[in-house]
This record gives sequence, structure tokens and C-alpha cells, in this order.
Amino acid sequence: MTPTSSPALPGSSLDAERRRRDLERLADGTDGAVDVLVVGLGATGAGAALDAAARGLGVVAIDAHDLAFGTSRWSSKLIHGGLRYLASGQLDVAHESAVERGILMERTAPHLVRPQPFVLPLTPLVSRGQAALARAGFVAGDLLRVSARTSRGTLPRPRALSAVETRHLAPALRPTGLRGGLLSWDGRLSDDARLVTAIARTAAAHGARVLTRTRALALHRDGALLRDELTGQELTVRARTVVNATGVWAGGLVDDVRLRPSRGTHLVLRSEDLGRLSAGLHIPIPGETNRFVLVLPQGDGRVYVGLTDEPVDGAVPDVPDVPETDIGFLLDVLGSALDVSLQRSDVVGAFAGLRPLLDTQDTAGRTADISRKHAVLTSPDGVVTVVGGKLTTYRRMAQDAVDAAVAAAGLAAGPCRTASLPLVGAAAPRTLAGLDVPSRLVHRYGSEAPAVHALGLADPALARPVVPGHPVTGAELVWAVRHEGALDTSDLLDRRTRIGLVPEDRATAEEAARDALARTAATA
Repeated sequence: MTPTSSPALPGSSLDAERRRRDLERLADGTDGAVDVLVVGLGATGAGAALDAAARGLGVVAIDAHDLAFGTSRWSSKLIHGGLRYLASGQLDVAHESAVERGILMERTAPHLVRPQPFVLPLTPLVSRGQAALARAGFVAGDLLRVSARTSRGTLPRPRALSAVETRHLAPALRPTGLRGGLLSWDGRLSDDARLVTAIARTAAAHGARVLTRTRALALHRDGALLRDELTGQELTVRARTVVNATGVWAGGLVDDVRLRPSRGTHLVLRSEDLGRLSAGLHIPIPGETNRFVLVLPQGDGRVYVGLTDEPVDGAVPDVPDVPETDIGFLLDVLGSALDVSLQRSDVVGAFAGLRPLLDTQDTAGRTADISRKHAVLTSPDGVVTVVGGKLTTYRRMAQDAVDAAVAAAGLAAGPCRTASLPLVGAAAPRTLAGLDVPSRLVHRYGSEAPAVHALGLADPALARPVVPGHPVTGAELVWAVRHEGALDTSDLLDRRTRIGLVPEDRATAEEAARDALARTAATA
């Protein structure tokens, strides 16, 4: 029996027609004022929309571009337990990270977040004192796991590795002087943009109106002036409270919000250039005691390497550029530990994201030293802004923002439910393991994987990869148009899939993306 190609959660589908209808209802004002207007559809904004909708509030959530257009798609794809923050004395941030990691891995998104092993190689550049400190840190990180009540079955115990074991997991490491390694575990996303899409669709299933290509021109206590970026039409939406979740752009909408953006750059390499990697790598940055470059195998023929932490001044771009200095720095750190020679020509892609760090009186030092604790600010005219934080803690950031918005507007709302609310596609690991479809689809779509797979069964042309050597199929592009709100080729290639991270692959996939859009338009 062929599985049906329908979404797992009723009401979760986002498409061009639903967007058109929702904008029309807003423009004619027949529904009156909404309870909460959320501006920004990154992880935190989508999370705030879900949180508010799940409390029974009427929600409109907008973004000037697309789901996960900003910082949320430029992460290291890690859901980490806060070890770095523990080392810098930010105990509250570390514990919060560990708790939120456990929630994602065991309750809300086990299909998207799974355990990732990491090896810290003990090269000649790592002193025995540094190795002892790192080993103690990993033990402390495991205690964080215990305090967050995340099971040992979800995240195994850290341990020491022999030199032979270390090179077995990462043959590309230079054997000369290698004393062994330290094995640790953390959470890893299949794709950060897919997490945002799942959050937004779950919000839509709970009644939120999720509107991309809808720009906020001005915010005020009672709503906002909006513009449909596809038609140019302007409209006023009345709202009882407004949440500004626009990340590094937050200060452009609320005057008294001051940020110090920090740029995090990643390289994209081909897997064959690094050989077989059975684990990620923590490569210590020479001269630093608690900073590492991450080597992150993606399982799709690519490896990400990152990341930097550099201050950014001036206007905030829609898509940050990657300076050659960042690329050179990351290649140099790789060269300190690997037995392969990587050149600039081996870098097939690169991306950078801007962290929305709050600028306070005590943030005069390096951006790498600024606390990652988030902040919720309420302006004199009642607009609630949430900034800071990180992808791992998006749910808690959203909860705090909605709590503040509910209090500021005096809304009658139920308690936060998102700590136990599964996202679209979530299911028990045993259920997911029993799905008779490719495991890669399960890791990206969870319980919806059979529906995506069914599109390829019904039309073999959609079952084929759209780029040689890359696993994304035409069926995934069609699914993204029909159910995930993709409106153009950029949505498809740069966010619903990550084909666009390699410009050469993006150019190859353009025709398939246009075909997916045309197929849906023909059946509308």
C-alpha cells in the first residue's frame, strides 16, 4: 500500500494560498485585533508564535523575508549542553542550555536532534594541563546532563581514547605526537532551518497565522504598519501586544535596544577531502584555553568547519559576507591538527551568521566574552523585545518573551505548554526506527518521512537527487512548496534544503526548484 502524501499534523501546512487568505483577512480587519503580533520568524520568533498560540491566544507572526532567513540558519547545527558557559562561570546559562537540550532530544524534536560524538585530539599543541582541564570539563558537562535529567541512553558518558581509537574515528588527524583523545557527546540538529520550519508549522497547527514576505514598517503598543513584500500593499494590524523577535535587526524597530553583533563564520568542505569521519572534532585554537574550531560531518557529502567570533560594526546586512581573513583563520587551525593539506580552493562554500548580543555597560571586551544569556526588554510604549541567547535555548527565550507580553497587556492566557509539546514530525524513537523509508528522510521529516517518500513513489522523476552526489530529491522540493511555505527558488535551495550553501550545487538545482514551484502552481 502506498502511503499518503499528507502532513502528520492537521492544519500545519503552509503554502502560498494560505498566506494569501490570511493576509486578506488581516487587511479587511474583519477579525478585529489579534492578541499577539510576533515580528521575526527565526527560532525565537517562531517559538514565541507557538508558545502564544498554544496558550490559546490569537497570533499573527510575520517576517520580512522567510522562515529562518537570519541567524537561525547560520548556526553550527548544534544543540549543546552549555559546557562552554560552564567553563566561563555562566552557571545559569549552562544549566538552562542543558535543560533545553534534553527537552528537544527527548520530548519535542527527537526526529531533528540526535546524539553527536566529538573527539578532542590530544596533539602536541595541547599540553597535559590543558588536557586535564578539558577532561574535567567533560565530566562537569556530564553532571550538567544529570542535573537536566537527560537520560544516559540519550547522551553517553564521556571517556578517554587511545591514539589508535582517536585515529579510527578521525583518520585525517596527524599521527605524529598524537597522545590520544577525549570523546564527548552533544546534541546535533539535522538542519537548523528545518527546526524553525517545524516550529512555525506547529504554531500554524495551533491557529497562528504565519506570514513570510511581510515586513513591519513601524511597531507600536497597539499593533504595527505592515507591507506585503510581494505586492507592495500596506496594511495596519491591530494587536493587544507586540513581540519583537528580529534578532540583530531588533534595534531598527525599537530605538532603545542596543546590540553588539558578533560574526560566526563556517566553511563548507567536501567530505572526501577529510576522509571518513565517524565523529565531529574539537580542534583547540592555538593560544586559547577554552576555544575550539568544530569539524562537523553532515552525512550529505559535506563537512562544516567553524566558527569565528568577531565583532561587527555598522549596518546589519540581510546576508553577512564571509571575509577571507575568517576563511584563512579556520584553515590554519585545521592545519594545526590534520594530516591533510587543505587549500583555499578546497572551500566549496562558506556562511556567516550574526549573533544578537546585548550591548550593556560591561560589554567592552571581546564579543567572545559577552554572556549568551538572553534578555527580554519592554519599551515605554509596550513593545516586548527578546535578544541575546542562542539557538539551543530558543524555547525558553520565547516563553519569557510571551510571559512578558501577556503581563504587559494584561491578557488572559494559559500557562506555557511548549516544554512538552511535540513539533511537527516528532515521534518516539522506536516509532521512527520502524518507518520503512530512507533514514535520511526520517532524520529530516520524522513521522512525515513516509509522506515525502510517497511523492517519489507516485512520480519516479521526483525520487531522483536534484544534484549529483547530494541526497536531496525532487520530492523534498515539492513537499516544501506544498506544506512548508516555500514561495521561490531561494526558499527551496537556501532554507528548506541547504543545497545553496555550495554555489555550484545551487546552480545545478535551480531548474529542479523551478519545476517544483511550477508543479504546485499547476495543481492549485
